[in-house]
Parts: sequence; C-alpha cells; structure tokens
Amino acid sequence: MTGLVDLSRRRFVQTGLVTSLCLATQPALALPRSFGMRELAFYNLHTDEKLRVTYWKDGGYDRSALSKINHILRDFRSGDVYPMSPNLMDLLHDLQGRLRTDSVIEIISGYRSPRTNVALSKASDGVARNSYHMKGLATDIRMRGVSLRQIQTSALFMKRGGVGYYPRSDFVHVDVGPVRHWG
Repeated sequence: MTGLVDLSRRRFVQTGLVTSLCLATQPALALPRSFGMRELAFYNLHTDEKLRVTYWKDGGYDRSALSKINHILRDFRSGDVYPMSPNLMDLLHDLQGRLRTDSVIEIISGYRSPRTNVALSKASDGVARNSYHMKGLATDIRMRGVSLRQIQTSALFMKRGGVGYYPRSDFVHVDVGPVRHWG
C-alpha cells in the first residue's frame, strides 16, 4: 500500500508542477475579455489633436469611444473617417502593457483612403498597394519615452500581426493582419 501512496503523491506533485508551469508561461495579459477597462491616449502629429478614451468597459467595446478613435485616426490628407479595428485597439493597449507604459501613442498614420494610398505608393516604394491602413487594420506609431526598438521588439514578441520598423522616419508600423515583419 505504501507504494501506491508514494505513486499517488508523486503523480499529484508532478501534475501540480506541470499546471503551475503552464500558468506561469501564459502571457500576463491573457485575462478574460470582460476584465476591467481599457484606455488609450492618442496624439495625432498632423492635426495636433489629442484624445484619451476608455474604449472598453462593462464587458464590451464602447461605440462612442471607438467613433472618437476613428476620428483621430482618420486620413488627415482627405479627412475621410473609417472604422478602425477594435482588435487594433486591443493590440495597442496590450503593447503598452508589455512595455509597461501609459505614454500617449503618437499617430503618424492611421486610416488611409485608397486615393491617398495610391498617391503615397507612387511617391515611395515603402507603401503597399493593398495597405492594411486602407482597411482600418494598421497604424504607424511612436511613444514618448519608449524607443522604437522597444516598440518593435515587443510587437514582434506578441505575434499578433505585421510589424514594420522605420527608424529613419521615426515610427513603427503595427497591424492586425498576418504575422510578418520587415525593416
């Protein structure tokens, strides 16, 4: 009988260790979606507009807050507003969590109308013809007090979409399309 008790204790301890290891290696932000509130702060470098908004509360997205985000991330060249992906907002929120900052997100580019994107792609090889900016799935950002390399590294580690590194232009591109990277 002693052998069975030892085996059961050993199995119990092993199971506990494996469970603990699994829990410890999960991302810290893998909390249920209904947990807490999510806030973002933006500064649009081209329009000089600022916005601090709680876009998630009471277990869901706040439509009014998302509308305000769509406005500040609009195509500043044409004025066109387009619905930005709530998944992109979650990525930005979680990216700040990984970086342990609540620094304002400086927007270089959010939504781009097809017309703007064509004009930019003619002027530069670095603009994709089918850019995720035109689908409300991408933004080009930087954050005060956080290096571009830190933003890039954290976004790459998250594996939640595309990450482009543009140190000469002083921004990092993040999107919620397929996982890939460049720059």
